[in-house]
Amino acid sequence: MCGIAGFVLPEAKGLPPREERQAWLAAMTTALAHRGPDGEGFAFDGPAALGHRRLPIIDLAAGAQPMRDADDRAVVTFNGEIYNYRELKARFAADGFSFRTNSDTEAILAAWLTRGEAGLDLLEGMFAFALWDKASRTLFAARDRFGKKPLYYTLQSGVFAFASELTALRQLPFLRFETPLATLARFAAYEYVPTPETIYKNVFKLKPGHFLLFRDGAITEAPYWDMPAPGPEPKASEAELCDELRLRLAQAVKRRLVADVPLGVFLSGGVDSSTVAALMAGMAPRIKTFSIGFSEASYDESRYARMIASRYATDHHERILSADACGALLPEIVARQDEPMADPSVVPTYLLSQVTRENVTVALGGDGPDELFYGYEYFPAFVLAARYNRLPDLVRHRLVEPLTRLLPQSAGYVNPRFVADTFLAGARAPQWLRVQTWLAAFSAEAQAKLWREPSSLAAPEALFAPTKTLFDTPDTRDPLARVGYVFARQYMLDYILVKVDRCAMMHSLEGRAPFLDRDVAEFICRLPSRYKLRGARRKYLLKKAVAGILPKEILSRGKRGFLIPTAAWLRGRLRPQVDELLGERYLKAQGIFDPKTVTGLVTEHATGAADHRKKLWTLLVLQLWLAQHKPSIIA
Repeated sequence: MCGIAGFVLPEAKGLPPREERQAWLAAMTTALAHRGPDGEGFAFDGPAALGHRRLPIIDLAAGAQPMRDADDRAVVTFNGEIYNYRELKARFAADGFSFRTNSDTEAILAAWLTRGEAGLDLLEGMFAFALWDKASRTLFAARDRFGKKPLYYTLQSGVFAFASELTALRQLPFLRFETPLATLARFAAYEYVPTPETIYKNVFKLKPGHFLLFRDGAITEAPYWDMPAPGPEPKASEAELCDELRLRLAQAVKRRLVADVPLGVFLSGGVDSSTVAALMAGMAPRIKTFSIGFSEASYDESRYARMIASRYATDHHERILSADACGALLPEIVARQDEPMADPSVVPTYLLSQVTRENVTVALGGDGPDELFYGYEYFPAFVLAARYNRLPDLVRHRLVEPLTRLLPQSAGYVNPRFVADTFLAGARAPQWLRVQTWLAAFSAEAQAKLWREPSSLAAPEALFAPTKTLFDTPDTRDPLARVGYVFARQYMLDYILVKVDRCAMMHSLEGRAPFLDRDVAEFICRLPSRYKLRGARRKYLLKKAVAGILPKEILSRGKRGFLIPTAAWLRGRLRPQVDELLGERYLKAQGIFDPKTVTGLVTEHATGAADHRKKLWTLLVLQLWLAQHKPSIIA
């Protein structure tokens, strides 16, 4: 796990002095030091400059980067792990390719030099890399199939630049970083900026499963893999499918045990992380597991993690925190984010990564099944909404909706009135927009009064265009499969995986996701939806497959995730920040938001008249990020 950065300069007017280029590159890699605290490297070749910060995981002695092949035809800077590198190197060596290290990095060089872009199909792992080919004077970059590792890039005035984080790109003095108001509107809707856009104009995220070529001053971007659509009904029985799933998962976990440093498991006590821990416990002597809990009982789930740790006799590390005290960390964590992201669970994820890094360098986690196996409550809600819409208008408008207005408001874990109102809003939306309506902080309607100036993304079709594009992508008529695709390619990509990567790398910790193994994911994706959602039973086949290795208490518990009391924080611990950054005086001076609208939201939430936790949390995170990074705001 590392940080990568670099640039390719136009040659027409000559290149700046080597010392100047090295100073630029050093500034970029220094900004990534937390991703690779143990080493730094540079490579210069004509107009190209590649930099690297290293967190050594494999071949600790000889795996330094940027790395050149034995014949000095290409040089690569790489972030991630190639799990099948030993098999690939044996294959390429048999074809006459010469290797000089035991590092997985050389497998990328061999794949490019022998197969070109087609070599990506051979790589199994998580990765983001940039490779400079001297002969063709081409910069070749790629990102793994699910986007577990980040890669940002920009092309400005003939200069192509890339990095693991936007913070590194900002070190180049000749690049412009401007934030359009329309991008702020997109963030206010999604709570993140959906790929391929970023918070800055003309700066992009490479899409997952895509590669990029920069040659002769132009960028070519193309996919090399995508999630397969569900296939026909399998010929195998359910028992046989369960056996196949367990086998593939076990192989995926085993692949992710390749390391020359200590490993552990993020253990929340849910089905997903518990499955990883159970499988890993059968392959390694007394594994290390890590969890955090909260002193507030309504937010604490640590007993479930202890249950799995006890069952498999793991070396369990647990830290119990005060959920309320965690609120003090929010400004620091937001300030360290290169791009705003308003997932409240970033705080406990940050703390879990901190606890884990005190003991190991690599941690396996349970990310993926909620998206691939329809584990979120939104999936049965999607089906329920279709049934609700078939009810007579009289029942819906004269009976159900008036009754929901009688439900109580609550600042706790569940707010019945908020849940009901949100469900009804999504039920009224078209299929492609239904789930995003449930997820959105600010709908198009809610944004109509949010901004001082009208947004160019005022219509839902414009504001949520990224979701519509993804919903229409899969080659299937199954709407649930389309929803699952959107979750994996948007929510998981830009919310879940970004959160884990950022929080782990803030502590120089590598996270690995066995459920996102290609063999596992393709097997799951090809299953018809009834194997994922059976009535109200989510993750149907997964839970059936692991019933023999997990306790019933784990299998039957509902999904919770890392939850923190945001509604109460916004009325208490975070109220000073709310009053300052969302106060009328600050908003008038800033000139972005409509002060009356925002202060109205604050007042209604503070008095309990309405639950605006989602809206206010999103605005507060954005304001904290803007105050820290101070981008130029443009129309």
